[in-house]
Amino acid sequence: MKSLRLFVCALPLALSGCSTLSAVNWSSANPWNWFGSSAEVSERGVGDITASTPLNEQAINDALDGDYRLRSGMKTEKGAIVRYFEALNDDKLALVITGENGTVSRIDVLDDAIATDGGVKIGTPFSELYDKAFGNCVKGTGDDSEGVECKAPGSQHISYVFSGEWSGPEGLMPADDALKNWTVRKLIWRR
Repeated sequence: MKSLRLFVCALPLALSGCSTLSAVNWSSANPWNWFGSSAEVSERGVGDITASTPLNEQAINDALDGDYRLRSGMKTEKGAIVRYFEALNDDKLALVITGENGTVSRIDVLDDAIATDGGVKIGTPFSELYDKAFGNCVKGTGDDSEGVECKAPGSQHISYVFSGEWSGPEGLMPADDALKNWTVRKLIWRR
């Protein structure tokens, strides 16, 4: 019986080195992590990622408690090279973390398990947050050019990208009647 207990205790350690199981997030198997909450988007940032978080893999992984698999890359944005990290939940893109001057400056949230501290998350309808776009929203740009970006009410750092059906002219923002059926596709936190 004693050797069985030892085997059960040592098995996860032995398996964590196997190539087929190296992607398993063993920290989520800990009973004290079973009832933890997801990261939350607030004025400070997303979870423990803030404007003071260094833009490096270890710091971001630590801030996310190792709950995501990270991969890094570079892209050009407005003529400058920008470094970014993508956080994946299984193989689904959950966060895109970009920065400048060595720290995090923007976080795009695509994970529907992450909400703002006010409860807004992917799928929240436009009509629950706004009566009209005027004064709140602008036509999306870049990767979000098919959507509409709206500043979160009362926030200096959070905005929402809405998407939905609309058959109007390209480059114009949809009318409020069309927008009321659109939903949040992405949450954005900016420094």
